[in-house]
Amino acid sequence: MSTEKAKGLIFGLAIGDAMGAPVEFMTFEQIKGVYGEGGIKDLPDPAVYTDDTQMSIAIAEALIEAGHKDIETLMNKVKEEFIKWCHAPDTPSRAPGRTCLTAVAKMEKGIHWTSSGVAESKGCGSAMRSAPVGYFYQHNPKKLKGVAHITGICTHRHKAADAACIGAAYLVKLALDGMEPSGMIGELLNFTSGISDEWEKAIEKIRKCLEWEGEEEAFSFLGEGWVGEEAVALALYCFLRYPYSYEKCVLRAANTNGDSDSIACIAGAISGAYLGFEAIPQSWAERIENKVYLADLGARLARARSSK
Repeated sequence: MSTEKAKGLIFGLAIGDAMGAPVEFMTFEQIKGVYGEGGIKDLPDPAVYTDDTQMSIAIAEALIEAGHKDIETLMNKVKEEFIKWCHAPDTPSRAPGRTCLTAVAKMEKGIHWTSSGVAESKGCGSAMRSAPVGYFYQHNPKKLKGVAHITGICTHRHKAADAACIGAAYLVKLALDGMEPSGMIGELLNFTSGISDEWEKAIEKIRKCLEWEGEEEAFSFLGEGWVGEEAVALALYCFLRYPYSYEKCVLRAANTNGDSDSIACIAGAISGAYLGFEAIPQSWAERIENKVYLADLGARLARARSSK
């Protein structure tokens, strides 16, 4: 079961990312203009993911290698994986975020991870990659919070980004626990209480949106997802609208205004963790790039988690 959920998580985020990638930077009206009423309806072919998945992979590989070791050993591995990502030949074509590139360059120059992050950045670049942390430390919430925090602040040090990174990881934990979706907002706010008022306000807005029939109105209310608190709020909203259908969840998340790939990546991780790999359309799992590697990564992540 653990391997099936790990694969659900990894494929879930990668497919969501690839689904949203072609429509990033577009409004929903613009998406409909290109793809017709209802927007994008199927995974692109080829299904190519972005830096969101690349950095999630980096975190997963670091956890596999050092997730049970001390903090400095883990963060040295995170640094190593991030530098490897930064210099990969295909990274420039995957729309990497400026904050992440800046912070990784600082770490490569020898600046410690506690100081490498951009202090004023509240972008979603740390939240989009934190799903593997939620999986790895599902049964240790204190460690989950601590590792999500340190792996996030090495690039994004704004309090709202910190809360979003921790929150995105914790939502994966709640999904793996099989928690009733209706209780997730309350649990999330309790777990992240006191970190950021901006974050708490963004998550509270979901409650109001869920009462509305119109989803497009909700998207306008929740934001465009460029900042961490909005991206996680939008992703959670999409999951709560369609908790029992991975397909509907990620399609809804991709057909949003703004940072569609990050929103769908986070939503796909939550849904994949909640429903498992079997809930993901087989044709999508077959179409996503590097499918053999992603399956192996999920299996190795599951083994590493249980190896302590």
